[in-house]
Amino acid sequence: MPTLAVTNFNIVCSVLGGFITLFGLVSYLFKEKFYLSEALISLLAGVTFSPHATNFVKPLEYTGSQENLNAVTLYFSRLVLGVQLVLAGVQLPSRYLQREWKPLALLLGPIMAIMWIASSLLIYAMVPHLPWLHALAVGACVTPTDPVLSNSIVKGKFADKNVPKDLQKIIVAESGANDGLGYPYLFLALYLIKYTGDGGLGQEGGARTAIGLWFGETLGYTILLSIIYGATVGWIAKELLHWAEEKKFVDRESFLVFAITLALFIVGTCGMIGSDDVLACFIAGNTFTWDDWFRLETLDDSLQPTIDMLLNLSVFIWFGAICPWSLFAASPVIPIYRLIFLGILILFLRRLPIVFAMHKLIHQIEEKRQAIFVGFFGPIGVSAIFYLYITLEFLEGITVDGVQREDAAQLGEVITVVVWFLAICSIVVHGLSIPLGKLGFFLPRTLSRAFSSQQNESGSFQIGDQVRTPPHGILRERRRKNHSGQSTPRSVSGHRALFRIGGSVIRDGQTTTSSSAPAELNNIRPPTPRDVGIERTIRFPDEEPEPAHVAVDKSA
Repeated sequence: MPTLAVTNFNIVCSVLGGFITLFGLVSYLFKEKFYLSEALISLLAGVTFSPHATNFVKPLEYTGSQENLNAVTLYFSRLVLGVQLVLAGVQLPSRYLQREWKPLALLLGPIMAIMWIASSLLIYAMVPHLPWLHALAVGACVTPTDPVLSNSIVKGKFADKNVPKDLQKIIVAESGANDGLGYPYLFLALYLIKYTGDGGLGQEGGARTAIGLWFGETLGYTILLSIIYGATVGWIAKELLHWAEEKKFVDRESFLVFAITLALFIVGTCGMIGSDDVLACFIAGNTFTWDDWFRLETLDDSLQPTIDMLLNLSVFIWFGAICPWSLFAASPVIPIYRLIFLGILILFLRRLPIVFAMHKLIHQIEEKRQAIFVGFFGPIGVSAIFYLYITLEFLEGITVDGVQREDAAQLGEVITVVVWFLAICSIVVHGLSIPLGKLGFFLPRTLSRAFSSQQNESGSFQIGDQVRTPPHGILRERRRKNHSGQSTPRSVSGHRALFRIGGSVIRDGQTTTSSSAPAELNNIRPPTPRDVGIERTIRFPDEEPEPAHVAVDKSA
């Protein structure tokens, strides 16, 4: 007997598959015509399907507890970032990190450090009763630019038309590298909180232990080891794929998916040894295509972008479903009006001033307008959520007598609300910036043209005005008169009236050198001295040439 099986698995598959299918039917319209990012659309879909709306997707029910939900979100973010960063490294040209180390060092060094300090200062000023070390931890989560959201400005028709190729590449390289380099900023604050926090009654060891762990574990084991590991794995994978391709051992499908499986391998192995898998994935991707061979071989292939799109849509639907929307309006740690003001300040002051001030040192940024563009489009997204749950996992280990320390619990509440809100603000604002900017650019011009058209149609025709009536009626009338044997209209002075189809009418007796007619209305060559006294006739393409006058001998 058939039964209705409305299980969670069936519901999730139906919702996810149905949304991606329907979005695919209009994806070109939304992304290439309206310039809407797929991240924003997926986020809105996630909110619609979440317990806050239709209640189709129930993340907390699937995971069983808030701790499990946090772990699933962390692992999902790691997976998406790992795949994204390997693909980001692969799409850069040969030896890009080596050739462009100076602008990258500037972006990943002083500019990123100032972004961290600026974000922390704004958070410290807007969140009531927040210690400075806590503000540094929250600011570190939103410092890296997100490679997933950056795709909206480096891929597609808008990027091809408006963003130079060199600028696209430096944005990709920066967003890929600074994701992994967020660890030092975050763990410097977290170690100091752990060993010096709670009113100076932190864990045993004090600031000396915190700095020692930061140098040894974070800079040495996490960052340096991940760079070495990623470069080694990427180089070995490149050589093995070269060998297999030369021996004809690998088929086309496995060849195309090789970079994605490499990302999965690095995420898993780096996760087991506790290193920085995000940075290792980016380094491995760039090393894997160091000779540009794999990039050029897969340049016209769509498998990697397709898998990338599926992961992006899925992760932002998940974010829309699990986002703590209710905390924004009823948070006990920060009022909603302060949150809104903080979001505006972060979007405009976190990155834009420092990039604009130092853009002359980055040769890819050629003018001020590009500096404003790069400074504003430094999105906060998946990487911020990733660091948020890294922080929450670390804070759970700060305990006194088996109970989480009070200051660590307070930081957990603050960082959850602030990071989630800033990520949502960035997804919405950066997702709508390009279409709103396009609308603001074209709307005044469209209205101006419409008003000028109405004025010309209602007023009398003046010499030099644009001709609004189509030329087909004029041509038709001329054909009719020519076929009937009548001569074409002549002016009183005997000269043919000159018409410029789609342009202006030149009245009889008006010369092309008249200063009263705008120069742009006619592209007729001005008369030269040898043209003086010569009558010229400009014919339409459809006119029959006039028969030559035959002299008649009157004496015959």
